[in-house]
Parts: sequence; C-alpha cells; structure tokens
Amino acid sequence: GKISEALDRAGFVAPAIRNGLGFEDIFGFQPRNVQKQFIEAVTEQGAYVLEAPMGIGKTEAALYAAYKIFEKQEATGIYFALPTRLTSDKIYERMNQFLSKILDASDKNRSSLLLHSSAWLQNTEIGEDGAPGRSWFNSSKRGLLAPFAVGTIDQALMAVMNVKHGFVRTFGLAGKVVILDEVHSYDSYTGTILNELVKALRELHCTVIILSATLTGQQRRSILGTSASLGAPSPAYPLISIYPREGNLLESPTEKLEKVHVTISITSSDDEAFEEALKRAERGEQVLWIENTVQDAQKQYQRFASKEMNIDCGLLHSRFLKVDRQKNEDRWVGIYGKTGRVKNEYKGRILVGTQVLEQSLDIDADFLVTRICPTDMLFQRIGRLWRHAENDSIRPVSANREAWVLAPDLKDAIQDKKAFGKSARVYSPYILCRTLSVWQNISSLILPDDIRSTLEGTYADRLEQGNLSLYKQDIEKKRETLSRLALAGVSRGGKTLPESKAATRYSETESIEVLLIKKMSHPKSGTLLRLLDDSELLLPNKVDLAERRRITVQLLNNTVMVPEYLAPQTTRAQLTWLEDYIYLGDNRRDDHGHDEECPFRAAVVQDSGELQGIGYADISDKYVLNYDACLGYRAGKKGKEDDDGE
Repeated sequence: GKISEALDRAGFVAPAIRNGLGFEDIFGFQPRNVQKQFIEAVTEQGAYVLEAPMGIGKTEAALYAAYKIFEKQEATGIYFALPTRLTSDKIYERMNQFLSKILDASDKNRSSLLLHSSAWLQNTEIGEDGAPGRSWFNSSKRGLLAPFAVGTIDQALMAVMNVKHGFVRTFGLAGKVVILDEVHSYDSYTGTILNELVKALRELHCTVIILSATLTGQQRRSILGTSASLGAPSPAYPLISIYPREGNLLESPTEKLEKVHVTISITSSDDEAFEEALKRAERGEQVLWIENTVQDAQKQYQRFASKEMNIDCGLLHSRFLKVDRQKNEDRWVGIYGKTGRVKNEYKGRILVGTQVLEQSLDIDADFLVTRICPTDMLFQRIGRLWRHAENDSIRPVSANREAWVLAPDLKDAIQDKKAFGKSARVYSPYILCRTLSVWQNISSLILPDDIRSTLEGTYADRLEQGNLSLYKQDIEKKRETLSRLALAGVSRGGKTLPESKAATRYSETESIEVLLIKKMSHPKSGTLLRLLDDSELLLPNKVDLAERRRITVQLLNNTVMVPEYLAPQTTRAQLTWLEDYIYLGDNRRDDHGHDEECPFRAAVVQDSGELQGIGYADISDKYVLNYDACLGYRAGKKGKEDDDGE
C-alpha cells in the first residue's frame, strides 16, 4: 500500500480527470473573447504565445487550454513556471483551486507540489530525506515528476542545463504542458537559457504556453526559435502565435480590446509628486508609489508617515521577515484588491513599494507615481491602475487614470548616468535612456494599442553616438558574457555541475537568508529562542521528524532575504545549534584556515532595532544593521546608506 501511495505522490500514476467541464465551471465566470480565441488556437502539441495586456486573464486562458489538452490525453501533467518565488506562491493558490475543480475527488494529486527552493515549507510529509543537507533540499528534482507543479523557471531551466541529475528533471517535464509566465521579465542571461528550454521542451513532446504582456517581435521569435526567413513579425496586439510541432508559425491577431486612455506626466521633482500624492489621497483616492530600490521605498514611506494626516500609509518590499511580509501583503492586497473597496471605508491611502507591486500582487489603484524603469516594467506598473472594472463606479469623482513618472532630464541622464540615482544600479542606464527618450513625448497613452509601438521604440536597434554609444557597449558586453555563460551551462559536453553551482539567473549580488531573534538561551533541554513577536521556540536536544519539520518552518518564517554584502557576518561555529534544522554549508575551511562563510546567517535584534551578532560577535565591518516590522531590514553605511533592488 505504502509503495503505491509513494509512487502516486511521485507522479507515476495518471491523474483522474473530470471530463467535459466548461470554462465557467472551473473559474466561475464567462471567458473573454481573447481567452476564447486562445483556447481555440491550442489544439495540438507545439508552442503557443499569448501576448495580451495586464489583467486580461492570461493565466486562466493558459490553464483551461492545458485542461483541454489533458482531456484529449495528449499531456501527462502541467508545470507552471514563473520568474520569482513570490509570483509562484501567488499562482500556487490559484493552481490548487483549478486542480480541485478538474480532478476527480478520489485523485491523490489534488494538491500540486509547489516548487522553488523553499517550497518544501508548503509540503506536509517528509521522511529521513528531511535531514538537513539530504536530498530534501533537492526534492525539486523529484517534484518535476509530479503531474502538477508550480515553481520558478529555474527548476525547469535546470532540466536543460548540464547539471547532475538533470535527466531526472528532463524526464519529469516530458509530455507535460509547460506554462512559462511573465517571460518579459527575464534578462538576456536567463533569456538565452529560456530559448534553449523551449527548444528542448518541443523535442520532449511538450506543449509550451508562453504568456506575456510585453514582448518585442524579435523577442517572441527568438523564444520560439523560428527561422529568420519568415518576414517581419506581426505588429498586431493582442496577438496569439501558434507554432505546431510539425508546421509553420502562424501569428494571429485577436479581436480588438476596449481602448483605455491613461494620462502620463513626466516630472523630475519628487516634491511635486509628493504633494500631488497627498492631495489625491486626501480626496479619497488609493495611491500607489513604486520605487526601484528598497532603500528609496523606505525613505519615501518615512516621508509620508511623518506627515500628520488621516491617511493610511503602507510599505511593501522583499526585505521583511516572511511572517511580517505575509501579514503586510495580506492586509494591503485586502484593501487594494478586487473586493477591497467595498469592504473598506472609502478613505484615501498611499501604498509605497518596490518591484513586488509590479508583478506579484493583485492590486488596483486610482493614481500611480513610479520611478522611471524600462518600458516593459512601466507597462506592468501602469497595469495596476484601474485594474478592476468592479471598482470604477465607486472611485472618487476626481479620479482619472493617471501615472506620474519620476525621471531626470534626458540630456542630464546621457551626460551622467548618476542622474538616474540608484535606479542605474538596478536597470541598464542605456535602456533607461532609451525608455525616457520614448516616454518624454507621451502625454496620453491608449491601451492596449500603444503597447507594441512603445516597446519597439524602446528596444529597436540603432546606431548611437557619444555617451549613449558607451552605455550601449556596456549592455552589449554584458549580454554577450551572459549568453556565453548560459550556453556553457546548457552544453552537454564536459563535467556536470553540482546544482548549487549552476546559475540559471545571473546576479552580481548573491542573496542570503538571515534569521532574526530577540534572545537566545541554552537550558538543559536544548536551545530556547525568543522570536521578534515575543513567542518562544525551543530547539530540543532530541527531536523526531515531524517536530523537526515544524520547527524548521517556524525558523524560516522568521528569516529575511538580503544581499550577501548587507548580511551579518556569521561563522558556522556560531550556529551549530541550528544544524539539525538548517543547512549550514560544508564544514570546510578556506586556504587561510578560516571557517568558510556560512550560507545562512543569524542576528539578535535589540530593543532599539539595531542588530547584534550572535554571542555579541562583530556583526558587520561596514554597516550598521537595523530591523523593524514597519520598515523592514536596513543597512546604514558609516553615516550613509547603501542598497540595491527589490
């Protein structure tokens, strides 16, 4: 009995599916015409691209198309791949609702496996493999064997990379419907591997569904791997591309969508935008303010919060403890979400945040202020405006669809990329200049009609002079290096890499998890931690598997992910009390006989919010580190501050 159950869970048993369900049976609403057209287009194995605006229901269209293929018994499962852990967590809930509708009540697969590197937190039973450092940490390999899974694109990319046990993954993806979502958000490194992945999936008899709001024609063609001799890519938008396993590419425009006008203002004055945001919130509007770095978002939030006013103000970014972040997101998505308006009293609010607001959360604002970012991201951010038509009748009379973009003067930016501030560390200065040169002439956008031309205007190849030519060389050099790195990772020759060494995403700053506690003591029974919410957690000397798992989940929910250079310095020796629960790396020394840096860190948060090392050890040579539940994790550099990204 146990063996067959384990095989079921590992995905070797065909799922029992309920046949004959309509779109409305599964999702509870009638499909839009764009969704209908896409579903009708997906008829056989091959690769399909749906390009359509933000908030049109691309996810539902892809899932229903996958269901129809499944119903015809032309697929063995569904793998839903997203850019980040955060987005995959959000889709996970939706995927499970979908499975509960399409699978027979007796089916063991009714809960899909969430796959990303901390996904096992959501899983319920693990055996001896759950010991730190054992294959529990690689359960992602097996997870792709399950019929239904949601995860980051990295997991699928590993299938085509030259890594140990890559074949397990490749086998796991064979014959599945693989949905690749938000593909516009990959850089050229991941992009190169992505093209290889789509090619490999086609060879594995998969059906590949690619979703994006914003692709250029060239990007679309290169992801599909179609030949250059096909003539110019179709300029239509929304667009469905159909590339069957045997046969030619067909680019098919959908019916035109309702046009929406958005007013755009470019300003270099933060003060002016600050006053405007306050004025709008005081009139009862829901305002969204998006920055490109955590530190800029923290500063902006502090500026609003210091004003004495009857306006709720919130802050969302990636550097909160998981428990704080969850509470924070639930609260603000509840207010800015689909049904939030009706439930919450009609008063103005300001929500400040970073890129997490642009892709992962379902929020709807009346007015947007955003720091300049590449065109594709700008469209994602503008897609948060007036997202839910249900709210249109109850928006303040004064509200209109409007976005203010904070950007320097183009001449200043070309002369010195520092004019972009910290944004130039997050995005390429060349792409920011190209974006600004297109957007500075726009005072009103018609969506979705202007999406394609604005994108092409930003990314079309052109000869540059002066500084722009230098900026362009920079990005091209980087792209070339990244593509080479990516293709080396994909090559079948040479030694296979261990998984930890195979990078599916290029990042100059590694991230690291940091456990934050208030206090630690060592009674006879084990190690007693006081967490930031004042609850206590005992790590007992002796522990069974179920208990170990529960404790690990609680520990990891009290961690924050930060760039390595901003993390506390911690050696493995200081954290031995964690080794039953958390992987602390190999117990190795470097060439100078020092402990190697630990892949996990911990610190004590004092009452003042300042972080202190475990056992009063030095915490950081360069930074004063702080944490509080309102602002998140902060690093001050000898009187200054330092930062990057999300």
